[in-house]
Amino acid sequence: MIAAHTLIAIVVVVLLIIRFKVDPVISLVLGSLYLGLATGVGLGGTVEAITVGFGEIMIEVGLLIGFGVLIGALMQSTGAFTRLVRVLVHKVGAHRLPYSMALLLSMIMPSIYVDVQVVLAAPVARSAAPALGKRGLPLMASAIGTGIFSGYVFVVPGLAAISITGLMGIPLGNWLMFGLVLGPLTAVLTTFVMKTMLRTKYWKPESDEEVQLDSEFAEVAAGGSGGSETLAGAGSAGDGGVGVGESADESPSKADDLPLIVLFLPILVPLLLIGFGAFAGLFGFANSVIEFFGDANIALFIGLLLAYVLCRATIGSDSTGDSMQSGFGTTGEILLITGVGGSLGAVIGASGLDAVLEDLFTANENMPTIAIILLAWFVAAVLHLAIGSVSVAAIAAAGIIAPIMGAVAVSPIPMGLAIASGALFALQVNSNFFWMFKSLLGLTTKGALKTMTMATTISSVISLPFVMILAVIIPA
Repeated sequence: MIAAHTLIAIVVVVLLIIRFKVDPVISLVLGSLYLGLATGVGLGGTVEAITVGFGEIMIEVGLLIGFGVLIGALMQSTGAFTRLVRVLVHKVGAHRLPYSMALLLSMIMPSIYVDVQVVLAAPVARSAAPALGKRGLPLMASAIGTGIFSGYVFVVPGLAAISITGLMGIPLGNWLMFGLVLGPLTAVLTTFVMKTMLRTKYWKPESDEEVQLDSEFAEVAAGGSGGSETLAGAGSAGDGGVGVGESADESPSKADDLPLIVLFLPILVPLLLIGFGAFAGLFGFANSVIEFFGDANIALFIGLLLAYVLCRATIGSDSTGDSMQSGFGTTGEILLITGVGGSLGAVIGASGLDAVLEDLFTANENMPTIAIILLAWFVAAVLHLAIGSVSVAAIAAAGIIAPIMGAVAVSPIPMGLAIASGALFALQVNSNFFWMFKSLLGLTTKGALKTMTMATTISSVISLPFVMILAVIIPA
């Protein structure tokens, strides 16, 4: 009955979110309450599990999410991301741009929220599409879709990646070494597959594209940089174009005079610190100083300090304060839904489902590692199909799988990566992001399904074999 009540709780959450449009936070708490009471955890025990589960996930990822979101908000206000996509447009060349955008979004952009990423990337996609031919728009749209969400689930500080590591008890530095390879690799391979598919009659502009490419999007993307900037070079003080998030009458800021690589130090420095700390631990030369600065919380706080100082020095204290306030608003929403996702996981653990699943796995001591990975992937994929949120699906799946980790002979890292891979599967019409993506790219619903949904489906399937290989190689 425990398994049945857990299934009912998940179905209730899904129906509340999809059918009755109830906010995920309320839906998850109601599902947690039902599960706790129905499985005999008791009134007090259910409340304790909900609060303790919320607190435990906040201990693991609360500061990481908060620091990461604030870094992204501050960097966006300096125009760092807008300048970087302009560099790609003018330096990489249109025909390589799909792969470049996929790499950029999956490696660097995970520090900002997915909605902001698509707002920044859509103008570039629409303006560059004509240079790629009749299938340019779907190719660029697909590259954006896989880039954003491959980074979101695999690459630190993507919010889904951070949530999975926290719930699964995976050191962030250890995850970083694998995710930083798997995320971009998945994005590039998916872009290649989509490019191959688009050479067929798969795409029909008359039914898949809603509007013609407009000059407004082209102007925003081009920005008038003239290709004079490189990542380490001088800023484009003479840009004069209208960037994403900027107003038309806004004068160039001091940030335009800084080399672009300086504006990206708030991301690069934390990643280097976390990565160095992980390698130090792996090769046995770590000490207390390396461990301190390699701690993800400290590393991201250093990144936040750098972003704050750069903002104060370039756009002024008032604009910096506005950016911080915007980041605080986004952080609160993300923390709340992440926390109650942890609450549901804690109630599932208190209900005794972990013992039921443990018995299921240990009933056959020779259960293949591949089958265990497939199960974790499948759970996350089904949850995403039902709920429509990559992050909620990842959090819920991690909450379900984490309690049984002691019963399976698989390392937590590939299990977590399997959840991330499954949570990617088929982002579609029950996602708010889907409709935002459709509108910004000028696609019909059918066109968005052929790009966003297909790209994330391919990404999920492509990444799974790599996760399976890691599960066999990495010792439990």
